Amino acid sequence: MYEDLLNSTAHRDRPLPPGPWVMMQQWEYLLFMHCRLSQQVVEQYLPPGLELDTYDGDAWVSVIPFKVRKLHLRGLPQMPFLNNFLEVNVRTYVKRHGMKGVYFFGLGTNQLGTVLGARLATLPYYYADTLMNIQDGVIHFRSERRGKYQGILNVDYQPDGEHYHPEKDSLESWLLDRFFLWTYKHGALYRGVIHHKQWEIQKAQAAMEQRLLTPFLPNGVSNGNAPAHYAASQTALIWRIQKEK
Repeated sequence: MYEDLLNSTAHRDRPLPPGPWVMMQQWEYLLFMHCRLSQQVVEQYLPPGLELDTYDGDAWVSVIPFKVRKLHLRGLPQMPFLNNFLEVNVRTYVKRHGMKGVYFFGLGTNQLGTVLGARLATLPYYYADTLMNIQDGVIHFRSERRGKYQGILNVDYQPDGEHYHPEKDSLESWLLDRFFLWTYKHGALYRGVIHHKQWEIQKAQAAMEQRLLTPFLPNGVSNGNAPAHYAASQTALIWRIQKEK
């Protein structure tokens, strides 16, 4: 199963990890909204053991709303009450011992079971009231976290233009071709590995308003002042998250 996906590795800068993948997810209606920030602003929020990765001297933070479908654990069928949900990620770009990946400031979802399971795996998920609908080709996405970890995201987006693959060494490839993720919990650093085929993307028309997702993102962002990309779908395999030594 997924042999074609597992054999598609030319776009990776490191080989697949040993051992079996443990989870599959299909991602749909993805928006990548990228914000350029100074190194000094972002690196103060990184945990020990991670180094901020930069492109031409700048740090980047991305907000990524999308839909998850067909989630299942390896060897098990899909669970109807867990396999379909909405999610929004806020991430920056980091490296450790030459490995380049992402660090999540937070992940919001409308699936409580996902929150509980992901926290056991050290991922910083939070429950959020989240809605997505599509009207006349425009995707409307709203997410609101309540309680201690408040945060609101409103974004309208749609694909614009031809499909293409990011060119090697381009900013787009630097932002999107990331196959390691790190989390930090109880004073320890954890690393996960994912795999998917090379991104097929389009430019995106997007306008975003957010509050409290992070302490340093601007409240309003549009693709007039931040690059934005759209991907219709991606199938991802995920390996077990492990504590760094």
